[in-house]
Amino acid sequence: MRHPIVISSVMAALIGLSACQKSGEAQVERALQDMDAVQQNNLDDVMLTVADPNAAVSYFQNGIAKEPERIDLHRGFAKSLVRAGRASDAILAWENVLTLPTANNDDKVELADAMIRANRWDDAATTLNTIPPTHETFKRYRLEAMVADGKEQWDKADSFYEIAAGLTTTPAGVLNNWGYSKLTRGDYSGAERLFTDALRLDGGMFTAKNNLILARGAQRKYDLPVVPMTQIERAQLLHTMALTAIKQNDISMGKGLLREAIETHPQHFEEASRSLRALEDNVTN
Repeated sequence: MRHPIVISSVMAALIGLSACQKSGEAQVERALQDMDAVQQNNLDDVMLTVADPNAAVSYFQNGIAKEPERIDLHRGFAKSLVRAGRASDAILAWENVLTLPTANNDDKVELADAMIRANRWDDAATTLNTIPPTHETFKRYRLEAMVADGKEQWDKADSFYEIAAGLTTTPAGVLNNWGYSKLTRGDYSGAERLFTDALRLDGGMFTAKNNLILARGAQRKYDLPVVPMTQIERAQLLHTMALTAIKQNDISMGKGLLREAIETHPQHFEEASRSLRALEDNVTN
């Protein structure tokens, strides 16, 4: 009389075991999907950073062909076109991104960036004007500063550069750009201060070192500033300073700086040697 109870118990156990197996299989499947997603994201990041730009373009293009609804693939495609130096194509790609339902203000900023790279400054300004002022990001204000620079709206440019510098943990680059803006305006002391600040934050930025020499040379300060530099950099900076002196008709100073640059360089400094020969031939003639 107890057999039905035993059979019922066995059946219940088998059903429970089957349910556990299905649950386990589902967990494994979810884990594999999560792993695939992580690997996919890692590969996307590689393509956007260290991979060959043209290979990245093809990678994201193929991804879009398979999954056209994924906005991250469209963004990756547009960014890869920028990295590949194809700004005009990148504009079309970013405009396509903006037609997708989940597009946002960051995508508009990227479109403006591509427009600036394609020398479409007015279009970039128009695009930036469509972004609400509440969208405060480093890249947005850096681009705003560049557009204001192009229009010679100096007060706006200074304001935007200052905001941008405050929105990043690595402001050396924007300080260098701001300094170059001051340099082109003829505000040499202001430029010198900004280049010095940039180098205080990033002592390895050679562009800022060279710009600092230009700003100091324009003020007829012909001594090298106290900044970290290699022997080759020292020679190159002396050459830059020499050319700045010559441009201001300080010929004797320029010749002396060229000779010092040649003597400082650990190898043969052909560019400085050629400048010195040309200067001496011109004086002789």
